[in-house]
Amino acid sequence: MLPLLLVTVVAVRHRSVLAEGFAQLATARWPWLLAAAGATCLTWVAAACTRQGAVPERLPGRRLLATQFAAGAANHLLPTGLGASAVNLRFMTVCGLSPARSSAALALYLLAESVGRVGLLAALLVAFPGALTPGSLLPDGAFGPLLLVAAAGVLACVRRLRAAVCSFLRTALGEARSVHALPSRALALWGGALAFPALQATALVLVGVAFGLPVPPAHMAVAYLAATVAVALVPTPGGLGSVEAALVVALVAVGGAAAAATAVVLVFRVITVWLPLLPGALTLGALVRLKVI
Repeated sequence: MLPLLLVTVVAVRHRSVLAEGFAQLATARWPWLLAAAGATCLTWVAAACTRQGAVPERLPGRRLLATQFAAGAANHLLPTGLGASAVNLRFMTVCGLSPARSSAALALYLLAESVGRVGLLAALLVAFPGALTPGSLLPDGAFGPLLLVAAAGVLACVRRLRAAVCSFLRTALGEARSVHALPSRALALWGGALAFPALQATALVLVGVAFGLPVPPAHMAVAYLAATVAVALVPTPGGLGSVEAALVVALVAVGGAAAAATAVVLVFRVITVWLPLLPGALTLGALVRLKVI
């Protein structure tokens, strides 16, 4: 019952965002919103492919896909992806991987996802150099770089911690070599890592088209990728608040009106975050009860 309680708390705290997003649905063209929902569903498939590509062993497909759906709910209850990471770490451990190898696979997934997102953004910026006017996409309180500097300082000073990290890196490099020795795993890893942000950007583009936002689709995709790369430095649960702010700023920067951009972002977040949240939490509870995670 704990995931359901946490979902209820989050929904009540952000009830104004939910109400405004649902109110805007009346003015949108529904076929495009349904297509955006379909693209959102495919993101879980892409995440499952990337997770499978991070380990040489074959993971149970249905349970892997269900875990990604449940991880989405957990991801919006803890900062900066910790929820999804914890769920997938438990899942891989239950599947028989050692904690060290599970952690190495998780690190490889995060690396591939980051490279895929930044690489896709770079490719779009090269193809459409005038798509995004340089500006600040980070909300106040972006202290991620300071955390990285502090962590590096602690690592350098504590010998035992430094030794543990070096041991982990050796395990991670060994896992990466094993994965890339299998073409099917390498294809799943990097294909999923590219497909995941591409599908997320596609969902935003489809919502923008549904509301008639006068911005080229490629520019909306650039805005989405730039905003999500920026807010990765802001440790809020599921990016709540920071993602919305950065997306509105980015859509305005690529030529959208502020009011229309706000409506698009609100409905986009309703489709991609709020609607899957409750069923995702129910799935999470069921997987815990069935000892899948």
